[in-house]
Amino acid sequence: MKLLLLFCLAFLSSGVAPAQILKSTDVKLSFFSEAPIEDIYAVSNQGLSALNLQSGVVYFNVSIRSFEFEKKLMQEHFNENYLESEKFPYAEFKGKFGENIDPDFSGSQAVTVRGELTIHGVTKSYLVKGKINSADGKLVATADFPVALADHRVKIPRILIKNIAEVVKVTVSATYDTTAGVAGESTASP
Repeated sequence: MKLLLLFCLAFLSSGVAPAQILKSTDVKLSFFSEAPIEDIYAVSNQGLSALNLQSGVVYFNVSIRSFEFEKKLMQEHFNENYLESEKFPYAEFKGKFGENIDPDFSGSQAVTVRGELTIHGVTKSYLVKGKINSADGKLVATADFPVALADHRVKIPRILIKNIAEVVKVTVSATYDTTAGVAGESTASP
């Protein structure tokens, strides 16, 4: 997990002062599939993210196995049959905000992020609308967007087409501490 965080920080840093890069281990990712026979909801609280305030580049990473379902059998099928988490262990998003992010603003700001989402070994471009809320030294980024399973070569057997939606709603929330530097080190002078 720490190795992934170091990678994403290195990816974002490219000559930027450490105080300009925010990291988050307070990342919640979920997806919802609404289908005629049953709804499916899964959530992970084990995502990682980093945000370069200077360039607007953002990075997310989550282990596929970290998603938890209400029914264990759904979780087993998700990992073994659909997402093949042994072969494709992570989902990843690399993007860039269309707006400047000011860590000192207070309130809510609508944002857009253009980037690439890799799931099941397939990378697709997305334009995601979201929101950043700022208060008390924290930036909270939230977004939800549709993901077509076929776009990422996730195959649903015909017999289960009424059980699993072809397009799922993905929801992301990440909290960044603007008072900490890279890897959580304080930016205050000694």
